[in-house]
Amino acid sequence: MDKLYDLMTMAFKHQVSLCLRPQDVLLVTLNHLDAIHKYVEDVPVIRNQVESVHQMLYQIYASMTAGEFQLLRQTLLTFFQDTHIRVSIFLKDKVQNSNGRFVLPINGLLPFGVESPGTIRYFDGSGQPVQTSKFQVKQSYNVNTTEGSFDLKGNRVTKLGTNMYNVVRPSETSVSHTKHASQAKPVSEERVRSLSFFHNFMYCILIIS
Repeated sequence: MDKLYDLMTMAFKHQVSLCLRPQDVLLVTLNHLDAIHKYVEDVPVIRNQVESVHQMLYQIYASMTAGEFQLLRQTLLTFFQDTHIRVSIFLKDKVQNSNGRFVLPINGLLPFGVESPGTIRYFDGSGQPVQTSKFQVKQSYNVNTTEGSFDLKGNRVTKLGTNMYNVVRPSETSVSHTKHASQAKPVSEERVRSLSFFHNFMYCILIIS
């Protein structure tokens, strides 16, 4: 149980660290809540409870300013800043070093509303642009043209908060020669579903509390 808690803790820290902008903390939370919603969509009583949680999250957090979200994100990261537990799944994916610190990307998708780096603008005393210059960047970036939605069935845009166990890893898919892959697969999927549900549930508990 301790190892499972360590995994959940480091996954939480990793996802908050990867948020492109402070508001993404809520989008990541809603991705976890969406996953829980799918598990219980055939049980009306529990589904309504999950939707009530979404409504409360929306009412409390959706109207927060970027500065308030940044304070929330910084508070969460400060709480976990001295936690450097090594997790095998992160070590295998090379997103965590042997000392337990995460390797954060320096290229890729940009936050919504942010231009691709490479332009310097100069402004006069009145705030009007007077000159523009360009420079070369070594990294490659993708401009994000869609803002994530806080609605119940909206497009979150970010993949953070979705099932981190969906990625196929060759070292984890090997089976015994005495069993067929078709026989071993259902057990593996059931374990993954259970672990994913627990992870999603605990993430929502952490962020709400």
